[in-house]
This record gives sequence, C-alpha cells and structure tokens, in this order.
Amino acid sequence: MRRSFIRSSWPILTMLGIILIASIGMWGCSQTDETPVAPQPEAVGFFSMSNPQVQSVMAVQNRHTEKLMADPDVIGTATTLGDDGRPAIMLLVTSRATWADAPKTIDGIAVKAVLTDRIVAMKGKPGGGGGTSHTAKQTPPIQLGTSGGWRYDLANGYCCGGTLGSLIQVGGQKRILSNYHVFEADIVNGGNGRRASTGDPVIQPGLIDVACNAGNAQDVATLVVTSSLPGSNVDASSANIVSGMVDLNGAILEVGTISSQTVGASIGQKVKKSGRTTGLSRSTVDALNATVSVSYENECAGGTAFTKTFTGQIIIKNRGSKFLAGGDSGSLMVEDVSNNPRAVGLLFAGSGTLAVANPIDEVLGFFNASMVGN
Repeated sequence: MRRSFIRSSWPILTMLGIILIASIGMWGCSQTDETPVAPQPEAVGFFSMSNPQVQSVMAVQNRHTEKLMADPDVIGTATTLGDDGRPAIMLLVTSRATWADAPKTIDGIAVKAVLTDRIVAMKGKPGGGGGTSHTAKQTPPIQLGTSGGWRYDLANGYCCGGTLGSLIQVGGQKRILSNYHVFEADIVNGGNGRRASTGDPVIQPGLIDVACNAGNAQDVATLVVTSSLPGSNVDASSANIVSGMVDLNGAILEVGTISSQTVGASIGQKVKKSGRTTGLSRSTVDALNATVSVSYENECAGGTAFTKTFTGQIIIKNRGSKFLAGGDSGSLMVEDVSNNPRAVGLLFAGSGTLAVANPIDEVLGFFNASMVGN
C-alpha cells in the first residue's frame, strides 16, 4: 500500500471448555464472523504448497475460481484451513448477502467465506513500533523498512509514498526493492506533467513525511523502470542505490540483517514486517494460492485506473489494518524469528481484514535477483 496526503492537512466468544480454548490460535472473518481456527500442531511448515492435502484443495479451488469470481461481489479465492483444521477453500466476498449465501462445500471441500472490503494497492499516518521512527530522515547509510518513494510522486494536490522494503542484488547492482505502485505507477502525464522514468531519484523519507517538499528528503537510489504491471504477476520495482546512502548489508529497521535465503509460505506461519506506517508488526499467514482482484491508480490520488487479478498470492491476517496499512506497501515480509529471518513475500495490497503479498521467489525471478543478507 502507499499513502496519499493532502498538502494542507494530514488528511466472547463464550468459554466452551478448557480444551477448546487451548486450541484457539487464529482469528478471521468466517461465516460465523469470528470463528477461531484450530490448526493441527504441525500446521507451520506442514500446510505448505507441497502438502498433498493442500494441493488437492488447490486443484478444486483453481477449477472453480473463474465461475466463482464471475460474481462481482466475489473478489478472490484461496486455500486456507477450515474450522476443523483441515485445508479448505477461502472465498473473499464484499457483500454480507453474498457472504451469507456462500456455499458450505464445493466438490466435498469445506468453504470458508470471508467478508472483506475492496482490496487496494495502498499508498500512506505517522507510525513506528518499539520507539523507532519509520518516517524520520535517517543519517546515511540508511536502514530499510522506512518511508520512501519516487521523488516526483506529487499530483492532483496530493503527494504519495510507501516503504523502501529491502535490498536485492541484480547482477552487479544492489537495488532497493519496493512496489511498482510506490516507485513507478505514474505512467501518464496527468496532474504533474511527467511520468516515472529510469534514473529518477528515489528519496527517504517519502514526500508524505516531508510536507510534500522533496528538498527536505534525501536521494538514496535511482529508479530502474521495469513496468511489472499490469502485465506480470508481481507488483514490484527496484532502484539502484546511491553510493554511501544505504546500508550494504541490507539491514531493516527493527528486523536487522536478514538471511540471503528465502522460504516458502505455509498456512499458520508466523511472519513479521517493518514498514513506514505500522512499523514492526506481526501476523500469521492465513491462505495460499490466492487469486485476488486489486484496484490501482496511475497518478497520486488520481482515482482507480485499472484492476489487476493476481494468482498464486499469499493472504495474511490484517484485522483492523494492524499488520499492514496505507504507506506500508513495499515492505518485505519475513519469518518471525529473531536472527537473520528469511524473506517470505513482498507486501503490496490489502483491506481492513487481510493483507496480500507476492511470493518472494516470484519477485526475485522477475528481476533475476537474489536477496542481500547473511
């Protein structure tokens, strides 16, 4: 998500018994609105894409997705865990009527309907966890997981920005990784008379944190336009670091140095991220193999320009936007371990119920890149 900012203002469950309570480990908006899921003990790492039960459900999900999403109130499908802790089909719906009428099973597979608002690519409020500011101008070399964006992300009386997520290696170049809609979404002349171009400066903090005045920020990288959208299946962009301006180990605020290795997502996996708005936040992977429709704008605060349907995405719990909020787009999602966590995905969109991430290996494949870390 990126965040826009108007220049002149900042714009019981009853106890059922000891055994049941011990099993509660996840929340979500299912057909009982707050039904806890009781995953099997081996959920983390077991319910991955390679798990035969998951693969069986994914096959049914994939077979029915097109028909299900023909309903305009159905904006996505995925493979999750049902209330019995077994793999099930997740149905993302935007109306309570559709949620109430959702099928209980499809081809014998349980269906978990989730009521959500529209999923959007979100751009920019001040934030930061653990007493660390993720919006302040840093003394170089900067750490990532910080406010940043395209230097000229200003149009229609607004300025925008997101998160400088992590460091990647592309050939001989070290680049900052973020989202397409944070770095290069301006593809029309529109309200500022220019388009994002290779070589344009990428700044820290982003315009939304320097009163829309780029002179109060610092150039830390130069944009490499790769136009991942709308054609590809990732929302990603990168920028070559300016010498001396970025920590060469790729350290991320409140996370530290990450691993150079990556890890696939698993249902029930604990994850964390460091981003501009909500700082260091933690959550749980809720679903895999998601097909989701995401709304985009071309110009800063310029209204919906196109809707993109992604496949094979990761869904993360985001109740009340506590894990991901406007301005956190571009954040790197990593496994929730203390030292050298491995990257799991690149966060880019969500709602007040869920967040969405591109699988990190698909992102790295797009750039023919590797993670910078230990």
